[in-house]
Amino acid sequence: MSFQPILPMSGYAGWMFLNRTLDTQQTAHKTDQVRNTEHFAEKIGEIRTAEDLVADHQLLEVALGAFGLGDDIDNKFFIRKVLEGGTSDSTSLANKLSDKSYLAMTEAFGFGEGVPPRTGLTGFASEITEAYETRQFEIAVGDQNDDFRLALAAQREVAEIAEGSLSVDGKWYSVMGSSYLRSVFETTLGLPSSFSSLDLDDQLKTFKAKADKAFGSEDVAQFSDPEKLDKLIQTFLLRSELEDTMQQYTSANTALMLLSSMQSS
Repeated sequence: MSFQPILPMSGYAGWMFLNRTLDTQQTAHKTDQVRNTEHFAEKIGEIRTAEDLVADHQLLEVALGAFGLGDDIDNKFFIRKVLEGGTSDSTSLANKLSDKSYLAMTEAFGFGEGVPPRTGLTGFASEITEAYETRQFEIAVGDQNDDFRLALAAQREVAEIAEGSLSVDGKWYSVMGSSYLRSVFETTLGLPSSFSSLDLDDQLKTFKAKADKAFGSEDVAQFSDPEKLDKLIQTFLLRSELEDTMQQYTSANTALMLLSSMQSS
């Protein structure tokens, strides 16, 4: 039987328990991934082309999983085209896609750049398998509590963006290009579900203004501060829990009204 993350409670209290036990739980969960990670470590050094990578289902599973793209495992022709296009050309497919996870994966593997790929570099296998194990644990957590999955992803990804070299606007576009981070920030900042349908420039202005009001700065870089990052996650979890409670209350109240109406009839 595979290891299931232990999540005895929901909300911020449950999140704190998960963080206190995170290292132990992740270590236990890694045993379920050994078959895939060992195969990747053994074989990836021999891979020189995107065609070779997509031809090995087990290698591709780890490669995609490391970047949160596991659902695309059957789109092998598309994956190959993205990887073969590289990233140095601004018109390449990886650069054009709105989901920047493919760009990150293409940069990591280094196919299509006219030089040997990164697959043979010392430490490359560990880099990818560690990312794969982290993502798989987040998925396992999400099977029990999707808010915790989003919080784990945000804790990891926001810190990476915050410490990066992009401009203020560039960092926000990275947030908007991640389905996980967009969901976390929209909930945290109290934005409606229709918000994503607005013009991107309008979304950018709103994100910056709301973040400045809530956290004291419009710059994503502020979340390189662990205290600011913790406040972001805490606010997300509390707001999400409140929204769930309100929805349950509304549903229960509607059901009660319908029952009362039927009894009156």
